[in-house]
Amino acid sequence: MNITNGKPPIASFSHRTVAASAADAIRRKIFDGQLRDGEPLRQDLLAAEFGISRTPIREALVQLEAEGLIRIEPHKGAVVRGASVSDIEETFELRAILEPMLLARSAPRLTARDFDDIKSILNEYSSELRSHNVHRWGELNTILHARLYARAERPQMQAIVDKLLTASDRYTRLQLLHTDGLRRAEREHAQIVELCRKRDYDAAATLLARHIHSVKDALVGIVTPPATETSQPARARRRAMRPVRAGAAT
Repeated sequence: MNITNGKPPIASFSHRTVAASAADAIRRKIFDGQLRDGEPLRQDLLAAEFGISRTPIREALVQLEAEGLIRIEPHKGAVVRGASVSDIEETFELRAILEPMLLARSAPRLTARDFDDIKSILNEYSSELRSHNVHRWGELNTILHARLYARAERPQMQAIVDKLLTASDRYTRLQLLHTDGLRRAEREHAQIVELCRKRDYDAAATLLARHIHSVKDALVGIVTPPATETSQPARARRRAMRPVRAGAAT
């Protein structure tokens, strides 16, 4: 398990805490699919890989568990947490409630400089989509959404949304890779920004909620196995095969 991928040891990043840098490195591997669902994360191996002690590794794993990316099991340690339908639905349903509220408060306060910055993010997002730079998709998506809400002046709500956006990162990449989400994401992001620029804030918030729900529905379709005849309980199949008797309820 090569976590650093040839990069300098975590301890060399003086502008970040060692634990935060370790969490970033592990998170990146999970998002990029290099650490797969259910894969164990051994503290001793991670510490040796980064050239640091096990204490910041433990702190990093606790942080990643809080983000929903791993789970720490008694007597087993940490493992990468797989994406479930329940997780996806809860994450995106919360986003669809909170983010339009933040946008409605923030958009009227966005300045010309804010819109210039947002345009630059959109341009970079489009460029990375076309070059299929998977690593940057989720990151830029998170930056764009956070920038749109920056003027909301709701720090507690923003903190919750920041966590949800982080949890959505790997889901977003999955959706963009396996559906027509690339073109739709680019188009809808541009439309939301343009509605904000035109001061049509209600329409922008409505489109944002629809955008989030559409991503959720696409992801649920990806992770849900197709229903088959063999998936039905045997009793239900037998009941469906019985002939209907005269007078039976229909």
